[in-house]
Amino acid sequence: MKIHIDEAKCVGGGQCVLAAPDVFDQRDDDGIAFLLIENPGPELDEQVREAARLCPALAIEVDGR
Repeated sequence: MKIHIDEAKCVGGGQCVLAAPDVFDQRDDDGIAFLLIENPGPELDEQVREAARLCPALAIEVDGR
């Protein structure tokens, strides 16, 4: 699985961090999301896909698996 966050779209809603805290975090200065793990293992697939679904700005793209 490969994840991409479009920082220009991200509004800092934090839903990704709530859904998949092992994969996503937010910058302290502006709240923009970033990846802790770029290629997470299959055990995190469900959480990552949920994070992408919950993103209010549709800023998360998931490819693979």
